[in-house]
Amino acid sequence: MTEKLDATATEAPKTGLESFRHFVFDIVELAEDSKDPRLSWYFDVFIMILIVTNIAAVMFETVQEFHDEYRLWFMFFESFSVTIFTFEYLARLWTCTIKEEFRHPLKGRLRFATGVFAIIDLVAILPTLAGFGLQTRHLRMARLLRFFRVLKLGRYSSSTKTLFRVLKSKKEELLIAVFMVCLLLLFSSTCIYYCEKDTQPEKFSSIPASMWWGVATLTTVGYGDVFPITPIGKFFAAIIAVLGVGVFALPAGILASGFSDVLEKQKKEKMGEAVLCPHCGLDIHSKVETHGQTQEEEPKR
Repeated sequence: MTEKLDATATEAPKTGLESFRHFVFDIVELAEDSKDPRLSWYFDVFIMILIVTNIAAVMFETVQEFHDEYRLWFMFFESFSVTIFTFEYLARLWTCTIKEEFRHPLKGRLRFATGVFAIIDLVAILPTLAGFGLQTRHLRMARLLRFFRVLKLGRYSSSTKTLFRVLKSKKEELLIAVFMVCLLLLFSSTCIYYCEKDTQPEKFSSIPASMWWGVATLTTVGYGDVFPITPIGKFFAAIIAVLGVGVFALPAGILASGFSDVLEKQKKEKMGEAVLCPHCGLDIHSKVETHGQTQEEEPKR
């Protein structure tokens, strides 16, 4: 009888390039999936610290005093970070075929490269790599994209993974809610344009220009720079403001429902992983002295 090999638990060869590939795979993967959790944990912590310090560097680089005084240090740190992130990306791309879902050497790697986290990893290094051939003004614009490195934390955060699971499970409902918001925005901007275009032609000059008022009203921000002054315009604006509260509450309700479903599913998965004692029904890994005892037989404290 052949046992089904686990995606991350395949036996590595003792010698050769495959052995080194399995060793690299054990480091770049998460600690719970790695054969050497300690090395993988150190690697994860190092990458997380590097990401956080990169974000801090991008922020402080915008302060002119720091930029002028520590410009060389910023450039050195950027080159060092991009080198590490590039090697990390290539290492993941090279070793991904160890997993069963990416087993094919070409199609598997292509599938891995088009995944969410792989795209984020690539976007995190592309601005700097592409910036070598750009002029100074374009280079500064490209470097703004370095903030995408904060998304790399999602690979090492269980909370971010939960968020991705929620968005994936509720994508259809969220798309319907976004469609409703866009439809209401178009409808409200069109109506307010025809209500106010004769009275305020400079502020409501067209339907696209009226969309600024629609966004500010539907989101209940109400900046007050553009507002209706005709009676029919005010009446219509009041209705749109009330509808905006309800429409923008839809995505929040959908996400709340999604989080509840995903967390409940994760809880059931954890309960399913627990090995229960046949006598007391407790997890076999709990305290030994409680096994085999009923509630009446529990030791007195």
